[in-house]
Amino acid sequence: MSETNQYILEIRNLSIGLPKSADRSFAVESANLQVKKGEVFCIVGESGSGKSVMTSAILKDISPGLSLLNGEIFYDGVDILKLSQSKLNELRGANISMIYQEPMAALNPSVKVGKQIEEVFELHRFEIQKNERKKETIKLLNEMKLPTPERIYQSYPHQLSGGQCQRIVIAMALACKPDILIADEPTTALDVTTQAEILSLINELKEVYNNATLFITHDFGVVADIADRVAVMCQGKIIEQGEKSEILLKPQEQYTKLLVDAMPIMETKKEPDQSRDDVPVVKVEKLSKTYKLKSKSVKALIESNFTLRKGETLGVVGESGSGKSTLAKTVIRLIEPTSGSVLINEQDFLSLENAELVEARRNIQMIFQDPFGSLNPSQTVGYMVTRGLLLQGVPGSEAWDRAIELLEQVGLGEASMKRKPISFSGGQRQRIGIARALSLQPDVVVADESVSALDLSVQKQVLRLMSDLQKEYNMAIIFITHDLRVAAQISDYIAVMEKGLIVEFGSAKEIFKSPKHEYTKKLIEAAPGQDWSPPRLTREEATRIAEELKSF
Repeated sequence: MSETNQYILEIRNLSIGLPKSADRSFAVESANLQVKKGEVFCIVGESGSGKSVMTSAILKDISPGLSLLNGEIFYDGVDILKLSQSKLNELRGANISMIYQEPMAALNPSVKVGKQIEEVFELHRFEIQKNERKKETIKLLNEMKLPTPERIYQSYPHQLSGGQCQRIVIAMALACKPDILIADEPTTALDVTTQAEILSLINELKEVYNNATLFITHDFGVVADIADRVAVMCQGKIIEQGEKSEILLKPQEQYTKLLVDAMPIMETKKEPDQSRDDVPVVKVEKLSKTYKLKSKSVKALIESNFTLRKGETLGVVGESGSGKSTLAKTVIRLIEPTSGSVLINEQDFLSLENAELVEARRNIQMIFQDPFGSLNPSQTVGYMVTRGLLLQGVPGSEAWDRAIELLEQVGLGEASMKRKPISFSGGQRQRIGIARALSLQPDVVVADESVSALDLSVQKQVLRLMSDLQKEYNMAIIFITHDLRVAAQISDYIAVMEKGLIVEFGSAKEIFKSPKHEYTKKLIEAAPGQDWSPPRLTREEATRIAEELKSF
């Protein structure tokens, strides 16, 4: 790096155009950014804000359909955008590396991970002889704090956990000791403890390699833990940037204030009435699920017990593979349990068949995780929301009116009835999923990671909507999530799951204030951003700002 220039990376007046059919002209508009060696620079913003497009331009890897209109990107004083393809190939991986969001998509499933790392050495580290590559790879795996590096070297990606695969991807990115490391939402798909490990690793590697890290995220908790400086993007523009403390504690722009306000914190104001003796709407006893494989049996769910009354929310938390989704799916009978009982309004739900089961299902509905995959792209919203009503024998006109009423309640309205899912955002699609789940006025709603794919501001809106609708319909909610901060916002009670077992159960206030089980303590300690207290807006202020931003 030039001694006269303290910045290893500079983006100057970068503009990238969108196709003419898009709702705005620019994916990135007049962006300016400077990054120093040895710092973590976080870029935050909601989906579609331009974060990933801007950083992809650093490697001159702009998606088809987008057009580079203007700007310069300097690496160590050289404009990347003017380099030949051969010079770019030399730069990629060697001087500038990328960590992708989905590690399994970045790894070749048919090649052992050790060989995949060695390929990086082969392409960019010519000083390392062929017979030395394995040794260097093992050394790198050790630096990633992977257990039994020799075993991992010989493993295929599918034989490793998500967190281990992400470490492999990081190892590949760091194999050439790059000056710039671009991390595009590398922890989004990971559970809270694995996320904490990866964030800690990235911080440690910064000290070891003195590289500049450009970290893309929508999670301000992550920003609070690892950032030195922050840039906020909105509709292709960098609207605010500065030191972490400035952005997190004293945001200047209205959009930034709204994003910061949307960040959930691990505190709950809910005080459930634990003395209630009315009949539970859900009673689960010794619910178990065992999968029989060729050579062994896997216990995915082990004798789970809980009761839930009308108007209450049970948050079910735990790491990936802890049994959360299995519990949800066995309760609603998307998966048939191996043993145990589920009572819905004192009715033995597991014993029902045929017409009786169809009738009983109206009392328990599900909101799925993926707002894109859970809606049929070929069907209109009206068809999907009225479908359940019609199957239950509700007359067509009545079902149509009921669907309109529900869509208005979730903030969409009659105009959306004839539209298909493709014309809606992720948050709007999740609202449609909620309307569909509520169409039969169920007593119980099971929400399986139903806000995990949403931006923070949309997530907050959906959580508030669910809370408001819960009060109106007096329904019970089983809320599955790996995000403890979200669980704290919505839950009356918390069930903590580990390896198929509910290891701790209690009121949300008890669990977060005085956790008893070591695993619960581990989960809580791993949540990012705990030392940060975000400035809050009133509900009225947040609504006003959101409405003002719609007009721009």
